Amino acid sequence: MTDNVSSRAIAALRNLFIGDSLAMPVHWFYNVHDIDRAFPDGITTFETPPEFHPSSIMSMHSTSGGGRKRTDSPTQNEIVGGVILKGKQSFWNRPNVHYHQGMNPGDNTLNAYCALTLMQTMGGPDQHYDRDTFLQAYIQLMTAEEPAHPDTYAESYHRGFFANLEKGLSPHKCGAVTHDTPSIGGLVTIAPLAIGERLRGLSLADTRKLCRSHLALTHPDNFLADICDAYVELIDALLFRDDDTNVQELLLKATRGLSRRDLTKLVESNRPEREVIGRELSTACYITDAWPAVLYLACKHHQEPLRALQINAEVGGDSVHRGAVLGVLLGLINGEEAGNLFARLTEQTSINRAIEDCVF
Repeated sequence: MTDNVSSRAIAALRNLFIGDSLAMPVHWFYNVHDIDRAFPDGITTFETPPEFHPSSIMSMHSTSGGGRKRTDSPTQNEIVGGVILKGKQSFWNRPNVHYHQGMNPGDNTLNAYCALTLMQTMGGPDQHYDRDTFLQAYIQLMTAEEPAHPDTYAESYHRGFFANLEKGLSPHKCGAVTHDTPSIGGLVTIAPLAIGERLRGLSLADTRKLCRSHLALTHPDNFLADICDAYVELIDALLFRDDDTNVQELLLKATRGLSRRDLTKLVESNRPEREVIGRELSTACYITDAWPAVLYLACKHHQEPLRALQINAEVGGDSVHRGAVLGVLLGLINGEEAGNLFARLTEQTSINRAIEDCVF
């Protein structure tokens, strides 16, 4: 492994956590004016999430499974509070509660903790990914009596998974299908798996297959799996590229859904980012727009990685999960972390240890 490859891998994984934490205070703000009011100087560093969240619909989400609440369904076991997120259920039934209420500057959200958990299961030079080992660690993370992460919110896929687990399904068959299964949050744990396995000598084809299998544990969706293929191929191309490789060509080659021509037009236009991501491309979690939005920001701002992550936060929507995926690409491109923020992450010591064990 060359110095370039190792520095790219380390930077990619560090940036995953930076991009996640940077966007956390304005996660799922859908009106950019609300972001400007809450943070008039912009998102320049890690911040505390505001107590009042003007776009929050957490109170509408089911606490007994994936998706939204249903009034026509019989009483079901409470997953939030009873199985996962113990002690946090009371925050779910109030209007305008921040999804990440109570978290501190530099804290990471739940999906980033899942990525950390996956890396910890791959610690050591000969320790490959194992489905059952990961599932056991994931279940332990989510169901711990003493909270193992600081988050209040769990995406639909977490709630659906544990609802199925409570029904007695085998853990590797608990992936639930809801309207938002094909979402950008499904890709957050993919980069550590792809990078770790490729550095351990697994072929690209087998790594791609392994990542699809891992994704299906929580996000069983064919189109999202196709995007996962593109993401893994892009990670590999950026990680092992020659110095004279055209980075933008690699990014544009990874498009799925939105054509390369249309994405090129957006990148080459002088339109404000909030107009591109907000009008042309939705800021929501759905992968059809979230993936090209990540590629757009990477193409346009890859020479300014911290600025790219700040812009990602300031356009709103599912900025946390976009930021984690975008951060990976920026780290692979530049071979260095975005800004000097990694040392200010709450869990930087454990994250750094996990990265080193995953990479070396």
